[in-house]
Amino acid sequence: MSFPDKQTVLDFLRENPGATTKQEIAKGLAVKGRERQTLRAILKELEAEGTLKKTGKRAWTKADTPPPTCVIAFEGRNDDGELLARAVGKEGPFGPELIYDGYNGKMRGPAPGIGDRGLARLKEHEGGHWTARLMKLFEKRDEEKPVTGVFSRTVRGGRVQPASRKDKRELLISEADTGGAVDGDLVVASPIARKAYGPMRGRVTEIIGRQEDPRAASLLAIATHDIPTEFPEPVLKQAREAVPADAPREDLRDMLLITIDPEDARDHDDAVYAEKLEDGWRVVVAIADVAAYVTTDSPLDQEALKRGNSTYFPDRVVPMLPFELSADACSLKEGQERMCLAVSMEFDQAGTKRSHKFMRGIMQSAGALSYEEAQQAIDGNPTPRAEKLLKSVLEPLWGAYAALKAARERRSPLELELPERKVEIAEDGTVAGIREKARFDAHKLIEEMMIQANVAAAETLEKAGSPLLYRIHDTPSDAKIAALAEFLKTFDIKWPVGEKTRTARFNRLLSDFEDTDDAPVISEIVLRSQSQAVYSAENIGHFGLNLTKYAHFTSPIRRYSDLIVHRALINVLKAGPDGLTQKQGAQLEEIAEHLVNTERRSMAAEREATDRYLALFLADRIGAEFQGRISGVTKAGLFIRLEETGADGFAPASQISHEYWRYSEGSQALVAEKSGKRYEMGMEVTVRLTEVAPLEGGLLLEVISDPKPRRPGEKLPTRTRGQRFERRPVRGKGKAGKRGKKKR
Repeated sequence: MSFPDKQTVLDFLRENPGATTKQEIAKGLAVKGRERQTLRAILKELEAEGTLKKTGKRAWTKADTPPPTCVIAFEGRNDDGELLARAVGKEGPFGPELIYDGYNGKMRGPAPGIGDRGLARLKEHEGGHWTARLMKLFEKRDEEKPVTGVFSRTVRGGRVQPASRKDKRELLISEADTGGAVDGDLVVASPIARKAYGPMRGRVTEIIGRQEDPRAASLLAIATHDIPTEFPEPVLKQAREAVPADAPREDLRDMLLITIDPEDARDHDDAVYAEKLEDGWRVVVAIADVAAYVTTDSPLDQEALKRGNSTYFPDRVVPMLPFELSADACSLKEGQERMCLAVSMEFDQAGTKRSHKFMRGIMQSAGALSYEEAQQAIDGNPTPRAEKLLKSVLEPLWGAYAALKAARERRSPLELELPERKVEIAEDGTVAGIREKARFDAHKLIEEMMIQANVAAAETLEKAGSPLLYRIHDTPSDAKIAALAEFLKTFDIKWPVGEKTRTARFNRLLSDFEDTDDAPVISEIVLRSQSQAVYSAENIGHFGLNLTKYAHFTSPIRRYSDLIVHRALINVLKAGPDGLTQKQGAQLEEIAEHLVNTERRSMAAEREATDRYLALFLADRIGAEFQGRISGVTKAGLFIRLEETGADGFAPASQISHEYWRYSEGSQALVAEKSGKRYEMGMEVTVRLTEVAPLEGGLLLEVISDPKPRRPGEKLPTRTRGQRFERRPVRGKGKAGKRGKKKR
């Protein structure tokens, strides 16, 4: 390292507060010759960082020490992935770098990101580093958020068109702020200060790819939602050199544990085994022992917590852990010895659990099958490798599942079977096709065995009085139940609003419509009435699964929540030194909120990428007709899901017909003001694709099908006093159709 360096200069200024000019600093540090150029550069750099401020032409002083409580701005991350901030005053950011240290006291909220601001309490530590504990996160104004989109060249620089349908901002970029972007680049641009009038301006901060890149859909989603993709070098180094922690282990290598996963799975974090007992079944679920490799507060652990979970796109996975662990050392590969944390559970013949026992072990997978392979083998058409496991492994598993299935039916969890579609990507990155994912008993078998293992983990930790990260699911709110009851009136169904909400009541409703044309809309409306499942250190049970206690234990390779549960179990079992620390146990509520945010961030990014891929797939079919079903109704128009691909499009109310279309919230329908005809939730319609916006993932549709007739005795919607309406355009009258006068 050259002399002088930043820390030497700062130490000198702290010890000699009267020496402020460059000459005085140079003399005090005995800087001579070319070292003066280095000193000059350091002083300018410290000034640019806000660590020093200028008091004269060639005089500096340390920036004001931030007060214990002040406003901070999050500016970036260090090499360890920690979020960095700086104090903010009237003249902008100043003072030392602040390492984000979570929320202060009992304050809770979403995890901050780069560009956010908040009120924080600061603390200086030995060695001169500072930390900030957030007291309140300020809501970021929309105009301050970065814009992710496409750069287009102009005479004086360029402009950035946002990729998100929700973002209406377009930034003008001066030549000096293009950052080397060329026409068609996908970029991230930050808005810059502007006057109260005039166009918004910005600065390109990152070039993420090219618009014509077939994989642009995922790149845009990753950048828009700030999902970390690159692992810092200390994290990769730890992953490459990781060895499992020493711990007492049971030898499970002779047990015929197998993995059953999607055909294209790269990581295998769970394996199963079953055997028939005299009066029931024994089921063993073995899970990859990630805690043995990812030690608390290490670079690997900090990065995994920051990411929260893996994010899955049609063309790639952004993993929570480096591939050296997720797809290799921790993955339960066939025929290879792997560390595991396992639970052995005994069930009676009716599927009721009698006992369970956790153990830290070493295993060797006896086989790796896909869901399709396992199901085909049970159905009498095994592949050669599945046939070897049929009698010894698969048939006992299905026997145990039959008992668990009977117990599940008695428990009556919410039985929502919604179709799921998979976007298939060709080798060149283009969309090869869209197919509906098959749902086999093999899926349900693994799902139920994982649920039982998760319940056992929650029971064990709760009984031991251990800190525990629950997966909770609240009962539907009164408002959602009231909306559901109002909608069901359109089917002449009375929903008991005052009664306690139970999953069995929802299941009866779903069953009543199971084989009817209205089954999709009933499933959709039941789904919308549900709360979102979240993580919490406090337990309220899991409504959807109809369980009093539940925790995520079975996927530590892709979910940090499961790693927390593993560490807590290691403590309770006294199975090694790498269990849950007291510090992390005290932070569970804060960690829970962070993991809820990262989970929702991933879900939003995955959904956006899929929408863009679907739009690309349909881009050359403008003018084609499709069958669809109305999946949402708003004042502005109809959301319609196409049956062929599962893509969602929008049909504006202004383009339906010449009539006024009123939104009926109770019946989830658009109703014609004069005729009473209606387009309603769940209705099958034929539509024409009129416009595709691949960048935004948007489809514009024209409804061809006629509306349903007026319902007998239905009261037609009327306008409220002072309400204004715009007559809808009539098809075939000029470019946009003639518009009627506004009425009052």
